[in-house]
This record gives sequence, structure tokens and C-alpha cells, in this order.
Amino acid sequence: MRIRRGEFERIRSVLSEAEAEEPLTAREILDLLEEHGEEFDSAHRVATVLGRRAQEGEVEVIDGQPYRYRVGPNN
Repeated sequence: MRIRRGEFERIRSVLSEAEAEEPLTAREILDLLEEHGEEFDSAHRVATVLGRRAQEGEVEVIDGQPYRYRVGPNN
């Protein structure tokens, strides 16, 4: 599945605007996105977008149950 253009930027923008305490789970990020009027299919989609960016080094994935994600301001 291909990442739709702008999804990561939307996530990063909402996290920055909300001054979210990170790291957050995909579900917590999805809740923040919805609170800010951004639509995403599911927490799984959020995790997919962030996981792919983690492969490029732009996101830190913190192992655990559930995974948590840290998106830095300069990432």
C-alpha cells in the first residue's frame, strides 16, 4: 500500500499544534487527528504511515505493547 501524499505532514502538523506529549500510540495519535478535523482510516493507517517514515529515520518507534511513536520537530 502506497503512502498518500501529505499524510505524514498532516500527522506531524497536528502533533506539533497540539503540543502532544510524546511518545504516543497510533490510537492516541488518531484521536488527536480526529480532534483537529483530520480524517484517517484507522489507527492501523497511522501506524503504517509512521512505520514507513521510521524506516527512513524520520520517526522513532518505541518497542512495546502497543508500539509508541515519537515524531521530532525536525524530522
